[in-house]
Amino acid sequence: MTTKLAIVYYSSYGTTHAMARRIAEAAEKHGAEVRLRHVAETAPAEVVEGQEAWAAHRREVEDQPVASPDDLDWADAVVFGSPTRYGHVTSQLQAFIDTLGPLWSQGRLADKVYTAFTSSQTQHGGQESTLLAMHTTFAHFGGIIVPPGYTDQLKFNDGNPYGVGKVTGRSTDLDDDDHAALDHLVVRALTVAEKLAA
Repeated sequence: MTTKLAIVYYSSYGTTHAMARRIAEAAEKHGAEVRLRHVAETAPAEVVEGQEAWAAHRREVEDQPVASPDDLDWADAVVFGSPTRYGHVTSQLQAFIDTLGPLWSQGRLADKVYTAFTSSQTQHGGQESTLLAMHTTFAHFGGIIVPPGYTDQLKFNDGNPYGVGKVTGRSTDLDDDDHAALDHLVVRALTVAEKLAA
């Protein structure tokens, strides 16, 4: 049976988007059916247009599918992604989470595998607290939280047992370590989801 994976993320400037795309590619190579979905922009248009890189990224994704609660209802496993904002998820991702009450009240978010990724400008810019905030949300869903831990030697390169974090202050481009960590994250989540379905 094919595992259904929803990747739900928010990206302002494109790094989290690139991370989400890499996760989707790795999941498809693993044999999963994937829905890659960005959440709706909630910032005022004048704020977005006031920053060239932000506006450019919004134009890049404007024709791509926007996340809906149905994507989580459909999925066997879910990956959430968000840049760090003051040690927490973006308001855009939180706005999407706030639409999930009806599914949550019916128990339809429970018993799925969940994991997460993030990015921040600095190494200690809130990545761990952002990932743990998403884990707290997954716990409220009744989800099965699957962090990468140190289940592969490569995790000693990115150093984050809670999920995957990219430091954008060094470079916004994903490098080999980023790719390896993202691939490991999603394959681990899918492998656990497959075991649960067996």
